[in-house]
Amino acid sequence: MDCIFCKIINKEIPSDFIYEDGDVIVIKDIHPLAPIHYLIILKEHIQSISHLENSHQEVVSKMIFTAKKIAEKLGLKGYKLVFNVGREGGQVIDHLHLHLLGGWGKIENLKLKI
Repeated sequence: MDCIFCKIINKEIPSDFIYEDGDVIVIKDIHPLAPIHYLIILKEHIQSISHLENSHQEVVSKMIFTAKKIAEKLGLKGYKLVFNVGREGGQVIDHLHLHLLGGWGKIENLKLKI
């Protein structure tokens, strides 16, 4: 399989894992759209939300709760969680992943103190 996320999960491509467990990994997005931009990537190769089966409910929930845990550790009071679905929805890599975006408030607070 020629999936970049599968290669990262299998450690064929080096990446700094922010978090890892039996179901997901978390890495920084290499093209961040926010001051804080992490990807919660399901270890099982599923192309997108539109390819999910009923049996996947638990792992999708796990992705969301992992994002929540990371946001709490980062001290984020507000953030966005985004699933892009298909090319028309902005999905670039055909492997299920969740974007955790935040940090705007921290940047604004820093500017106010200057």
